[in-house]
Amino acid sequence: MAGARSLLVLLLVSQSSCLGFRSPLSVFKRFKETARSFSDECLGTTRPVIPIDSSDFALDIRMPGVTPKQSDTYFCMSMRLPTDEEAFVIDFKPRASMDTVHHMLLFGCNMPSSTGSYWFCDEGTCIDKSNILYAWARNAPPTRLPKGVGFRVGGETGSKYFVLQVHYGDISAFRDNHKDCSGVSLHLTRLPQPLIAGMYLMMSVDTVIPAGEKVVNSDISCHYKKYPMHVFAYRVHTHHLGKVVSGYRVRNEQWTLIGRQSPQLPQAFYPVEHPIDISFGDILAARCVFTGEGRTEATHIGGTSSDEMCNLYIMYYMEAKHAVSFMTCTQNVAPDMFRTIPPEANIPIPVKPDMVMMHGHHKGKIETESKDKTSLLQQPKREEEVLEQGDFYSLLSKLLGEREDVVHVHKYNPTEKAESESDLVAEIANVVQKKDLGRSDTREGAEHEERGNAILVRDRIHKFHRLESTLRPAESRGFSLQQPLPGEGTWEPEHTGDFHVEEALDWPGIYLLPGQVSGVALDLKNNLVIFHRGDHVWDGNSFDSKFVYQQRGLGPIEEDTILVIDPNNATVLQSSGKNLFYLPHGLSVDKDGNYWVTDVALHQVFKLDPNSKEGPLLILGRSMQPGSDQNHFCQPTDVAVDPDTGTIFVSDGYCNSRIMQFSPSGHYITQWGEESSGINPKPGQFSVPHSLALVPHLGQLCVADRENGRIQCFKTDTKEFVQEIKHASFGRNVFAISYVSGLLFAVNGKPYFGDQEPVQGFVMNFSNGEIIDVFKPVRKHFDMPHDITASEDGTVYVGDAHTNTVWKFTSAEKMEHRSVKKAGIEAQDIKGKGSGGLNLGNFFASRKGYSRKGFDRLSTEGSDQEKDEDDGSESEEEYSAPLPVPTTSSS
Repeated sequence: MAGARSLLVLLLVSQSSCLGFRSPLSVFKRFKETARSFSDECLGTTRPVIPIDSSDFALDIRMPGVTPKQSDTYFCMSMRLPTDEEAFVIDFKPRASMDTVHHMLLFGCNMPSSTGSYWFCDEGTCIDKSNILYAWARNAPPTRLPKGVGFRVGGETGSKYFVLQVHYGDISAFRDNHKDCSGVSLHLTRLPQPLIAGMYLMMSVDTVIPAGEKVVNSDISCHYKKYPMHVFAYRVHTHHLGKVVSGYRVRNEQWTLIGRQSPQLPQAFYPVEHPIDISFGDILAARCVFTGEGRTEATHIGGTSSDEMCNLYIMYYMEAKHAVSFMTCTQNVAPDMFRTIPPEANIPIPVKPDMVMMHGHHKGKIETESKDKTSLLQQPKREEEVLEQGDFYSLLSKLLGEREDVVHVHKYNPTEKAESESDLVAEIANVVQKKDLGRSDTREGAEHEERGNAILVRDRIHKFHRLESTLRPAESRGFSLQQPLPGEGTWEPEHTGDFHVEEALDWPGIYLLPGQVSGVALDLKNNLVIFHRGDHVWDGNSFDSKFVYQQRGLGPIEEDTILVIDPNNATVLQSSGKNLFYLPHGLSVDKDGNYWVTDVALHQVFKLDPNSKEGPLLILGRSMQPGSDQNHFCQPTDVAVDPDTGTIFVSDGYCNSRIMQFSPSGHYITQWGEESSGINPKPGQFSVPHSLALVPHLGQLCVADRENGRIQCFKTDTKEFVQEIKHASFGRNVFAISYVSGLLFAVNGKPYFGDQEPVQGFVMNFSNGEIIDVFKPVRKHFDMPHDITASEDGTVYVGDAHTNTVWKFTSAEKMEHRSVKKAGIEAQDIKGKGSGGLNLGNFFASRKGYSRKGFDRLSTEGSDQEKDEDDGSESEEEYSAPLPVPTTSSS
């Protein structure tokens, strides 16, 4: 490649078997690596680090002699960078064969998921955020970086560990039980590089390929909103059914090819024909063309070789001072744009039989072994057979067969243009567009209909993202609320289209591990505020039958119970609340930044100035005295303060079934609500009103009626009942709610024994109460999600009282947002933005009938399968008092 770096010769010996290295490394005397034991078959060493000169060295990262026992096994191993100083990876050399390995990924991170010599990747690749540094599959040649370009590792900002993931597809090659030592060799230098390399991953997460469908397009597009990046290489990846993958830069409606390749050829990083710069405002677009011929059932995106993938890896470099190491795009923000995609993107690239190699094994093995597998899945036919069997592909085959120069170009240098190609492209594109676009409207209609059923299956969250990487979307859409003009009536936001919430996998806040997390809120700076119980717990011994706290002798919690957390890096910015509380519960923040909290042991409500140490500004209720009159509470749960009037609303609570209203100065005004009776509670009846959410612009107060498994909304001025929101997927409990800009967020409770509804989070369109998304964490799992809060940019936090954990979720896909004026004026569009993390499990689970192959064997942490086996209750923690059967928990 022109301008490629002239690499120093590594002192490595490559043989058909895996080779290690025996060489002392005096350059890194401070480095003490944990010895790794290699199989004798690999001739390994405990120090796979080779000095090259005073500044350069090589790392040989290999599997330590493993033998997978079943197909589609993912093994991971890690190696620590042998220096604390900043270094740069400037070359990669794969050490693997397609006979045994389906593909390899190399990640950089600071904390691998395991410290063992190797582990199953379903345990995760990295605990923290990880970046893909290198990808290999199908006997790909080495990747070369341009001169002056390197992947930054080590130092203060770079990765400290490399994690190698190897996917063993078909394990028939291991019938002799030999040991595998596949991996990759790295060339690193400590010399600063002026240009920093990174990876941009474009990936479809919801493509469905119907059985027998001849042409299926999968389109991906995102706006680019970073400093300029310069693309120098690309790699495509699909499984059996992929025919061609093309990537483009779209600028001023002009399409510029980044790369185009058949995924059935060796999946290397191919150099771009000409350097391409991507600037702020450009659109990155990619299309994968599939065929469903040869399949007897629909094929979905998934983690096994019988599923499919649509990935385009774009390798780029940026100036060091602006460098971003990893970016992703999993959306299609401009679907209409693809009607003008260059015709070449629709043309399958023919591959000679000797170049076609199936994933994880040779074709010959398929022919001899597929007989045993036909009952499970009909094997896809070879490329040349597919091209010959139908009218459409037959036409392509004949046309391409007559143009050997074009065939040659596609096979060996797919980015190069032939002068004679234009006529052929136009001729074939005619057929392609008619075949493809003619079906698109039908498919879009079917997909629109299926979205209505998405809620029924989206709870099945899996860990496929851990097999590919820990990602963050390149961009996403959020939402905002446009206020009405004076005298023009009330605007009610209404949301249409897809809106998805995914865990921010790079957020370290889940490792804070405070006490039982009872409340979460956002302050005026959008910092997260946590209310927790320190070393106190709410269990069956906390209260007597009259709701009097029985553990007063423990004294108040001696640590700060209110933590202010940086929303980006989870740093504790401020803390307070020491020696004030016994059993913290609800938390909210008013428009002036004051904290409003409840304590169920004290039976009180407190108003606190976060910047003052003079004590509470206001206290409602009588300390340690439960009651039901105007001056007493009985285990109050939450507070909401009207931002316009300062009116105080208190949900009271576990032993009273009412909402109380107070003036801004704390004077009692009124109350409403009564204890529910029977299995069909009436409006205004409550069974543990547990959480409050104000909808100020509509003048409504919504209540999480916990044990009735519903949400009730009332007018704040007249207390008139407005609506009930109740869904079967809530199960028997709704623990907490939060409202922002036309969306109502909620979390439910763990199912009772025999119930099917999983514990999860919900996003609802407030205007009609419909569920538009459900979500779960990937790291750890919901046990008792106790409180939830959401911000204008789509960020959501959930605190769990049993796992002592707070999760951050962010909006992860485009959302359409419009405001509907209740006075009858026609709708007005509103646009917003947000950012977030990515959980591919949610995307897969949200698609009706998606393939579970390759997911069920993974950890079900956070899925509907992870439930307590002994009973269906919320455990003994947080009982309010002896309760009637069925037993319910308090919190």
